[in-house]
Amino acid sequence: MVGEVRPIVTVGDPVLHRPCEPVTRFDGELAALVDDMFASMYAAEGVGLAANQIGVPLRVFVYDCPDDQDVRHKGVVVNPVLEVPGLGERRLDGGDEGCLSVPGQYAPLARSDRATVRGFDAAGEPVTVEGTGFLARCLQHETDHLDGYLYIDRLPVKRRKQVLAAYQESLATARDSGAAG
Repeated sequence: MVGEVRPIVTVGDPVLHRPCEPVTRFDGELAALVDDMFASMYAAEGVGLAANQIGVPLRVFVYDCPDDQDVRHKGVVVNPVLEVPGLGERRLDGGDEGCLSVPGQYAPLARSDRATVRGFDAAGEPVTVEGTGFLARCLQHETDHLDGYLYIDRLPVKRRKQVLAAYQESLATARDSGAAG
């Protein structure tokens, strides 16, 4: 695999809670970042990863995710602009959502079952990605990251607190079992 696996930043780190900066240079440094993002995403067994999830506050995400027909889509989008159907045309999918930055936690979250992202590839060429089903969810989720939001920010307050408490409990359990070994 090309690219260096970088650690995934977790909830609470300020880089996840601020909008990312637009990419202005499409060069070898960006290409290396994209390679590292794919390597990091695969190592964490994810289907999408935003640059700020490895501590880089740039508007870039990678994905390798199936659509509603179980067709796998893989790519990178730089400086994405998300489009979802208008309220009258939108159908919501209330499936579970999780995040590599809130590991081990999942919650139902209504998202549009269709989404389009327009942006650029790593070489600066225009790209348009149209997604349905799980891919639509992924496109919305990753664009949210670049805008400074985690999926838990879209949950009702009570549910968000439950997810964060379960996450903190899992960290404490991992620490305790690590100290005992």
